[in-house]
Amino acid sequence: MTDAADPRRGDHPLAMSDAELRALFGRVSNWGRWGEGDELGALNHVGPAEVRAAAAQVREGRTVSLSREFPTRPGPENPWPAQHHMLIGGDDCCVPGVDGLQVSTDFIGIAFHGMASSHIDALCHVFADETMYNGRPASDVKSTGARANSIYALKDGVVSRGILLDIPRVQGVAFVDSETLTTVADLEAAERALGVAVGKGDILIVRLGRDVRRDRFADQAVPGLDPRVVEWLHARQVAVLGGDGVSDPIPNGRIHRDWAMPIHMLALAGMGLHLLDNLHLEALAQACAELNRWSFQLALAPLPIAGGTGSPLNPIAVF
Repeated sequence: MTDAADPRRGDHPLAMSDAELRALFGRVSNWGRWGEGDELGALNHVGPAEVRAAAAQVREGRTVSLSREFPTRPGPENPWPAQHHMLIGGDDCCVPGVDGLQVSTDFIGIAFHGMASSHIDALCHVFADETMYNGRPASDVKSTGARANSIYALKDGVVSRGILLDIPRVQGVAFVDSETLTTVADLEAAERALGVAVGKGDILIVRLGRDVRRDRFADQAVPGLDPRVVEWLHARQVAVLGGDGVSDPIPNGRIHRDWAMPIHMLALAGMGLHLLDNLHLEALAQACAELNRWSFQLALAPLPIAGGTGSPLNPIAVF
C-alpha cells in the first residue's frame, strides 16, 4: 500500500499521512535540546532580552483581556460547566462564631480542558505514542498529578512580546470557514499585511473568527491550522501559540484519523510548545486595529498547580 492510499489518511486536500506526520514530528522535536530534565520546552526561547523587548511594547498604557468569561452556563461546547456558588452572601453576612466580621465568600471549580474555558495546556496534557515532551512516558502522569512537564514549571509566569495575526481581517472575510485550514502562506501574508514579523520568543496569537462564526451557525465546528504550520513555528522559535479555537480544527477526522489533534500532538509532545486555547480575541483585534499595531506585551500567569495538566488563564495584553 502506498502512503497516499493509507486508509487512515483523511480526505481533506491538506490531509497528511501517518508517515508524513511522523516525519514532521521528528523535524520539530525539541527533545534533549535544553537538557534531559527540561520542562519548559519552547519557553526557553524567552530570555531577559525578550522580556525587556516586550516591556518596550508598552506605550499607550492600555490593557486588554484575552479571556472568555468563567463558563458556568452549560451548552454543547460546555458539557461540564464551571461551578460558582456563594458560601456566604451579603444577605446573611455575619460569620458564625466571629464577632464583628461581616463578609461574602464564594466557591469556584472548573474542568478547564475542552472548548469553553480560556486555558493554557501544560506539556503533560497530550501524548504521542504514549509519550510526552522530552521522551517522558505518559505513565508519569499519575492519578495524583504529573511527575514532570506540569503547569507548575510556569509558576513564575510568562511575559513576552505578543503578536496577533488576524486572518479574517487580512483576507477580507468575517471568519475562516471551518473546512479551511490556515496555512503557512496565510500566516506570512498576514505578517506582510499587518506589518509584523514573528520571531524568537514571541507568543503568537492567531485569530480565525470563531466567535463571529458562532453568531451565525449553530454547529460546533471550529476552524484550525494546517499541521505544517508547526514546522514554521519551530523555525521562527515561537515560544507559545494561542488562538480563539484550539489550533486544531474541530471536527478533525478529515485530516488524519489516528492523529486526532495533530497540532496538539506535534506542539505539546514534540516541540514542547505550550498552547493557549479558547481565547476571546474580539476586543484584542479591535484594539490592534484602532492603534494600527499588532504587537504588544503579553502576560500569562497560570495557577501554580503542582502536577497540573494546565490552568485556567486570563492573558493580559498591554499596549
